[in-house]
Order: sequence, then C-alpha cells, then structure tokens
Amino acid sequence: MVGWVLRVLVAAGLLGSAWVHLVVWLDWASETAVVGELFLVNVVAGVVIAAAVLLWRHWLPALAAVGFGAATLLAYVLSLTVGLFGVQEQFATQEELWALLAEAGCVVFGLALLFVTGRQNSTRGDVA
Repeated sequence: MVGWVLRVLVAAGLLGSAWVHLVVWLDWASETAVVGELFLVNVVAGVVIAAAVLLWRHWLPALAAVGFGAATLLAYVLSLTVGLFGVQEQFATQEELWALLAEAGCVVFGLALLFVTGRQNSTRGDVA
C-alpha cells in the first residue's frame, strides 16, 4: 500500500513539473533558444517517467524520477544564480513555486519509493 501511494505521489510530482514547463513554454520559453527546447524535453520526460513509475514496478523509474527532479532543480538554481543559457530567473511567479514543489516531491518521494522498493525486493529475495 505504501509503495502504491508513493508511486502516485512521484507521478503527481512528475506530471506537475511537466505541466508547469508546458505552461511556461507556451508563455515565453518557446521563443528562447536552447531553454525552449529543454522545457519541451522536460514536458515529454515528465510524462514518460510518470507512466513508467505507475506501470513498471521496478526501481529504475523511481531512480529516473529522482534524477529528473534533481537535474531540474539544479538547472533552476543555476538560472537563479549565474544564469542558464542566457536566462536569469528571479523566483517571482506562481509557476516557479509550483515547479519547485513538484520537483522537490520527485526527489523526496522518489527516494522513499526507492527505499520501499528495495526493502520489498530484499524481503522477497528479488534482485531487481
């Protein structure tokens, strides 16, 4: 039961991040070189990883969710501090807050899912 709840929370974080990146891409990022394309990659990756987390009961989708959240948070921190591909963010919009929460959820709940999945597999004697 805990594993299923964590899967839903991870998928919600991934889909939330994907949604925010789509909204921002439609708003301004589509006109920005490199960053616009990266926002679309985030949209697609978020949806694909969310589907994998829900449909494939394996540790790899959870790890992918953690990596997705961590990489996206790192990119955002870089855009806040030194700039990223010419974009300098200021943490001024609702979208930024929602993305921050969604991506932190990907990392926190993804790590918890990795832990739960690992414990379940070790009690069953599975390797995967």
